[in-house]
Amino acid sequence: MSQSVAVILVVGLNRSLITDAAPNLKAFVNAGTLRTLEPVLPAVTCSVQSSMLTGRDVCDHGVVANGWYNHDMAEIQFWKQSNKLVEGEKVWDAGHRMAPAIQTLNMFWWYNMNTTADYSVTPRPMYKADGRKIPDCYSQPGYLRDELQERLGTFPLFNFWGPATSIKSSRWIADATMHCHEKLDPGLTLVYLPHLDYGLQKLGPDHPEIPQHVAEVDAVVGELIDYFTSRSVTPIIVSEYGIEPVDTPIPINRHLREAGGIAVRKEQGLELLDPSACGAFAVADHQIAHVYVKDPSDLGKYRTLCSHIEGVDAVYDKAQQASLKIGHPRSGDLVCVAAKGCWFSYYYWLDDAVAPDFARCVDIHRKPGYDPGELFLDPAIKCPKLKIAAKLLKKKLGFRTLMDVIPLDGSLVKGSHGRTSLPEELSPVIIAPNDLGAGQTAIPCQQVYGLILNQLR
Repeated sequence: MSQSVAVILVVGLNRSLITDAAPNLKAFVNAGTLRTLEPVLPAVTCSVQSSMLTGRDVCDHGVVANGWYNHDMAEIQFWKQSNKLVEGEKVWDAGHRMAPAIQTLNMFWWYNMNTTADYSVTPRPMYKADGRKIPDCYSQPGYLRDELQERLGTFPLFNFWGPATSIKSSRWIADATMHCHEKLDPGLTLVYLPHLDYGLQKLGPDHPEIPQHVAEVDAVVGELIDYFTSRSVTPIIVSEYGIEPVDTPIPINRHLREAGGIAVRKEQGLELLDPSACGAFAVADHQIAHVYVKDPSDLGKYRTLCSHIEGVDAVYDKAQQASLKIGHPRSGDLVCVAAKGCWFSYYYWLDDAVAPDFARCVDIHRKPGYDPGELFLDPAIKCPKLKIAAKLLKKKLGFRTLMDVIPLDGSLVKGSHGRTSLPEELSPVIIAPNDLGAGQTAIPCQQVYGLILNQLR
């Protein structure tokens, strides 16, 4: 007889955070087993989740980061949502083969559209023709979206990402999960709680406010544990990566620009990166940067340049990527890893006066790299709440306006991830009621796939 399993992903959770501020997590650890989870390189959301859900290395599932350069489209694409981007059999498909009656509910794990999972809910704002971005979500089947938002209110998109992030989004996801689970009774449930990610990146792991963030997510986790346990569902808690303190942004594209690698086009006086015209450019993603080089004869030059940038710890060419099992046609010709305390910014302009208009906005799809600055309001803005209220009023009245309130100062960011060489107390974890690791002190994230199937059996 198959068993029901719920995998609760608490983003950024590590040993150092399971303190008296987290009584529910502490009790769960004390009653079960905690192991270090070894992430793949890069230790970022989409890559690690894809490895957990396929059991494959990056070289096999192809999710080389949260975004990459699409050679066919000549575009840098971030945070796409089609599950077809993940190569290989998914754990729910393997579950179906094992027992056709096993159904899967995926609540906000990434690549959650165009999926073979039975039920899914994921963020999906409405982008109106007048420039408005309206909070919403997407579900499969479609009636779940309507049912959940009628019951719980509109999905709180602006609390899920941006300067207004809060526990509200994780709370909504947890409540939605319990509602869907009670209605659908799936064999496998995947639930994503992002709350810790915000404070750890924005404030840094050592900030005195972090225990409050831990307490907030612990309360939500406790409710989920109680709910699943009451329904004879085995809860497993995982995290994707550990977040370490940082204080040094590396503007890798500015270094490439000064070396003549970056090409831009000007639109109304502002600079847009022109990837297909670049000799070399970097797709920056937390502590990892994929560098794409147009002319193979220039590879040595750019490798030397990247190796000498202060804050770059390692540079891997295609041969080295293959040996590390991170090479794939989507990967950069070079993959750079930041040193401890450093992270890569995507900035390519040399003067903030010509930065593109979206640089000062929350715009995760248009930016050619990940931007943790979107967690902040620009400290140079006087009365930012008043400015935001005025802009919202303009939007409601039908006027086009930019929500340009995001700073262009990477030094504000105090936490990052992507590297895999972290001390044990900062490393991601897996916690379960039984010894899933059969005595292992650390479990590679690829093994989560098999552990889930073993529990379902």
